[in-house]
Amino acid sequence: MTVYAAPIKDMHFVLSHIANMQSVQELQAYQEASQDIVNAVVEEAARLAETQIAPLNSGADAAGAQLVDGSVKPSPGFTDAYNSYVEGGWASLSYAPEYGGQGLPDLLAAPVEEMWHTASLAFALCPMLTASAVLALSKHGNDSLKEQYLEKMVTGEWAGTMHLTEPQAGTDLASIKTRAVPETAADGSQQYRMYGQKIFITWGDHDMTDNVVHMVLARVDGAPEGIHGLSLFLVPKFLLDDNGKPGTRNDVHPLSLEHKLGIHGSPTCVMSFGDNDGAVAYLVGEENQGIRCMFTMMNKARLEVGLQGLAISERAYQQGRAYAMDRVQGSNAQGEKLRIVEFADVRRMLLLMKSQTEAMRAMVYLTAAEIDKANHGEDPQARAEAQARVDLLIPVVKGWCTETSQEVTSLNVQVHGGMGFIEETGAAQHYRDARILTIYEGTTGIQAGDFVKRKLLRDNGSAMTSLLQDIASTEAELTESGDALAAVRTALAEGRETLQASVDHLIQQAGSDADHHGAASFNMLMQAGVVVGGWLMAKAAVAAQRDLAGADADRDFLEAKIKTAQFYAAHVLPRAESYKRIALAPSDVVMAIQEEQL
Repeated sequence: MTVYAAPIKDMHFVLSHIANMQSVQELQAYQEASQDIVNAVVEEAARLAETQIAPLNSGADAAGAQLVDGSVKPSPGFTDAYNSYVEGGWASLSYAPEYGGQGLPDLLAAPVEEMWHTASLAFALCPMLTASAVLALSKHGNDSLKEQYLEKMVTGEWAGTMHLTEPQAGTDLASIKTRAVPETAADGSQQYRMYGQKIFITWGDHDMTDNVVHMVLARVDGAPEGIHGLSLFLVPKFLLDDNGKPGTRNDVHPLSLEHKLGIHGSPTCVMSFGDNDGAVAYLVGEENQGIRCMFTMMNKARLEVGLQGLAISERAYQQGRAYAMDRVQGSNAQGEKLRIVEFADVRRMLLLMKSQTEAMRAMVYLTAAEIDKANHGEDPQARAEAQARVDLLIPVVKGWCTETSQEVTSLNVQVHGGMGFIEETGAAQHYRDARILTIYEGTTGIQAGDFVKRKLLRDNGSAMTSLLQDIASTEAELTESGDALAAVRTALAEGRETLQASVDHLIQQAGSDADHHGAASFNMLMQAGVVVGGWLMAKAAVAAQRDLAGADADRDFLEAKIKTAQFYAAHVLPRAESYKRIALAPSDVVMAIQEEQL
């Protein structure tokens, strides 16, 4: 087991040099988010993550959550840690002040949330799901629901969940059968009674908070079939009394907990609605508009899951690095014992972990900054451009970061050798925990399809063209930086050209090959991730080289940034060419084989 140390120095570097925190602080909504506040928030979050949450991670994996007498009991220590999280005001960090939030930027929330997830993925899933539920309620709920529930959820006093999946309805939400029956409440308002079952519900029940507020997709009796007949409902675990406090238990209960490959400390529930009189439910938004409301939550969640890919990669890298520094194996020609970090192949694996983790961090933070600009920019054109960049990057962040986390956590096991296969070292937990990330909140295939069909073909590649132009601008900066970064510039230019070629071919094939986008989408998503990651690593190298000229420069850190970017350019960016070759392959090599031949 290793002790988690938040990478504060790299976080501040990315906030400043890649995500351009200053440009976010200049927005009218965030002018009170001074650098002193940024520094204090990051440092205090690191303290809580390192000292109180991270030590619970391995124990939660071993013990897991338990279903006792119809209620979920969290893993040991989680309740105390959650209370500290709420008392510290962490839940309300980036929410609007009118709902009890602190009104700080999403960009500042990114490193804070990274630390929660790195400390314990299972623990951090609870506030993550609450954040998505808050967003849906704040965007689509009526004033009465907001008044009753929103502030308690913003502060973390009450938790929230998302309920989509059913036994017969995974990705195919049109097959949802959970139903809602309209009725008139005692006060004359309209409410509903809900009946049905949901599965795979993360933190679907627990007693860390006084109430759990479920956001549930269901179909009102008589509504159209398919996704256009779905509505979104708020279903509280406890109905509120006349004073707005949790009172009578609602007719919603956990039936069982799933036995999972990883994230054992996070209870994944089978939830039942309406076993007795029906679960009281309140409409969020309008009837039959549930998909639109739910996707408000989904987009937030997809960014967060991409951040989880970064977080688990950071934890695995720290563990692998510590083990390689300590493990002695073999000797040199002089008979001196060697630590395995001294072997070139182990160094290669560590640099693959380090460079891709840093690229993920840059991508996640940059996307968070664009969200701030899209939501709070003063100029309408600038807001539209920022939103277009967010829409383009979200599936890449979710897809590439989570797929890459599979590689990074696997490399950690490999660095450990046989000890990585033994549970006591903890390497296996990170590998197991990461495996869900490419699946929930939309599989990589769904992200890839969204990226190709909605983000590239829908605007004929316009948003991607803007991104490629920004990459070309960084190539010009690399040229000005001289010979030291020449190889980085060459590799980035080649990566950009491969991505441009894939996009051009996609658009050309759109009208003549109906299967091309499906056959090419995964490789195009991964290609985009590799190239965008390379672009941001190159920007980091340019900034580090510039900072080295300062009198008080942290030379070791800055030189490491440059060397890591050089490694990424040599060992990761060349993958873009392979992805291009696959993306340009004719779709019939995928579709020609018959089902019975598979």
